[in-house]
Amino acid sequence: MERNNLYPIFLKTKNLQVLIVGGGLVAEEKLTFLLKSSPDAHVTMVSPMFREGTVKLAKKGCVTLVKDVYDKRYLHGRHMVVATTDVPEVNVQVWKDCRAEAKLVNVADNPPYCDFYMGGIVTKGNVKVAISTNGKSPTTAKRLRQFFEDVIPENVDDLVKNLNEYRKTIKGNFEEKVEKLNEFTKSLVEK
Repeated sequence: MERNNLYPIFLKTKNLQVLIVGGGLVAEEKLTFLLKSSPDAHVTMVSPMFREGTVKLAKKGCVTLVKDVYDKRYLHGRHMVVATTDVPEVNVQVWKDCRAEAKLVNVADNPPYCDFYMGGIVTKGNVKVAISTNGKSPTTAKRLRQFFEDVIPENVDDLVKNLNEYRKTIKGNFEEKVEKLNEFTKSLVEK
């Protein structure tokens, strides 16, 4: 049976430099979802042209727009790269350049050229749930995101904050604290 072997992580994009190569609709979608999840992300976009919506969106975040064609010099200082051009050869070149410099790269809609996928994300205060279909079905990830947005209660952030305060009052070593928190939160998942 096939399974999803991806390792989920939550990146502090405020501390990273992200490059998006391309300025079309797909680039705008990637930027939109990135800024929705991480409004403090540092992003540079390189493209000969940018959509009007991308220009407006860039003004709301920490986004630099560079009107130019892709050149590997734009990888300097970048941690993560997303290639979204409509020229497959350019996207593959971005992937090759990233491989040579050990940069994480995602070539949009081309799973063999991706180190990571940008999945569905649900955010409610401090609670964030990421959904991956292993690059097989973005539509399913979208539907699951909608489901979790409805299922996760709006006040879940209050619970998280209260548990954080409670955690600070617990005495004992790490194992004892974990055991007490597990007992305290068990009712959250009981049916």
